[in-house]
Amino acid sequence: MHIVIMGCGRVGSSLARALERRGHSVAVIDQDADAFRRLGPDFHGRTVKGIGFDRKVLVAAGIREADGFAAVSSGDNSNILAARVVRETYGIDNVVARIYDQGRAEVYERLGIPSVATVKWASDQVLRRLLPEGSEPQWRDPSGQVRLIQVGADDGWVGLRITAVEQALGARVPFLTRFGQGMVPNESTILQDGDMLSIAVTNEDVPRIEGLLAQPPAKI
Repeated sequence: MHIVIMGCGRVGSSLARALERRGHSVAVIDQDADAFRRLGPDFHGRTVKGIGFDRKVLVAAGIREADGFAAVSSGDNSNILAARVVRETYGIDNVVARIYDQGRAEVYERLGIPSVATVKWASDQVLRRLLPEGSEPQWRDPSGQVRLIQVGADDGWVGLRITAVEQALGARVPFLTRFGQGMVPNESTILQDGDMLSIAVTNEDVPRIEGLLAQPPAKI
């Protein structure tokens, strides 16, 4: 996958390195060329100086071939503007915006733009939204054999009942996160666009679960 990141601060740089370690190509946009030093000498991705919602800058970063976009600069307005430009102009649905204001973040999630507010910020939360394979454990049992992972799903899963998702995965979904709020699914709960699934799995089963969710489900 090719991921474009706007903002090369502490969060943007750590996200870029994490994505590159996972084998993805990365382009980072920032107005300050000195900010790219945070990426370190081992970073091999593309760096583009400019404003992240400028179309020429986005094209230079490879937005036309991009599979995802993360707006993680220090400005709410810049992040949301860039996210909207990328979605509406280039048709990329896999977009995440960092929003400082928790209330505004929830509003934008309702508009279809997944957001991460600073109060609950961690770079792995962006990974979870950009990559189904980017899951990180939310909890591990004391023995280290069982974990709870939070992960998104391919659009093909949207519209299925959670019970059907559990059956297809062969794993339990104790709860999910929708519009920034946790909820315990029941038999009638249907997976919606933007939902984040919290799945109980053994360590050995993580790659299988991630692989299944990264692509449309087999006929259920």
